[in-house]
Amino acid sequence: MNRKFVLLTALVAGLPLAAGAQASPAVPQPAQPAAASQTPSQAAPAAPPVVAPSAYSAKIALIAFTEAVMATNEGQQTLAEIQKKYEPKQVQLEGLNTQIEGLKKQLQAAPATLSDEERSTIMKSIDTKQKQLDRDSEDDKTAYQADLQEAYGKVAQKFYPVLQDYVDKNGYTVLLNVSEQQGNPTPVMWTKRDPNADITEAVIAAYNASHPVAPTAPSAPSATHPKPATTPHTTPKPPSQ
Repeated sequence: MNRKFVLLTALVAGLPLAAGAQASPAVPQPAQPAAASQTPSQAAPAAPPVVAPSAYSAKIALIAFTEAVMATNEGQQTLAEIQKKYEPKQVQLEGLNTQIEGLKKQLQAAPATLSDEERSTIMKSIDTKQKQLDRDSEDDKTAYQADLQEAYGKVAQKFYPVLQDYVDKNGYTVLLNVSEQQGNPTPVMWTKRDPNADITEAVIAAYNASHPVAPTAPSAPSATHPKPATTPHTTPKPPSQ
């Protein structure tokens, strides 16, 4: 089996041929003399019946690959470590935002006697801090996404062999990635999410069993950083065989 990291993008199903073409109506023939008529032994042999081949039967497995990778105990532990790393920066950004909101309230509540110079000073301070907040937030988001993508890739590299082993041992012939992530390289236009076919939870359990990591306590999603399952977009290639 080719061990390249590929999740099929479409289900190829064979359709049986028609059981047979409709018989053409008989063409009237001119009457023949009795002496020239054919005997039963001289009649043309009947055409053999057309037998339709049986349809190919495939055992289909569905998996939400990206979500499954990040739902493993190791994926959750890695996510918690990344979020902890960025907590100080998040606190700093929230503090800067609080300063901006305070200056805005101060400007709104300023008496009519406030000089134009003082009003201008407050407005400039708001503008300066807002630009700093926007810049720092974007830098923080970019760094966070890079760390999360790298961590996702490392877990995915180990997750795929477990997935492939699972589908091999359970006799699946087609594997469809039904991840709902934007940029999913193997999208499925439509599929019935049959609980008997969806192996996402089973492979997560198999991965946790083969790569023991203690479960991570759930935490509330950060307002600054997105949920883990909605961030990584790509399915990395497995290690070269």
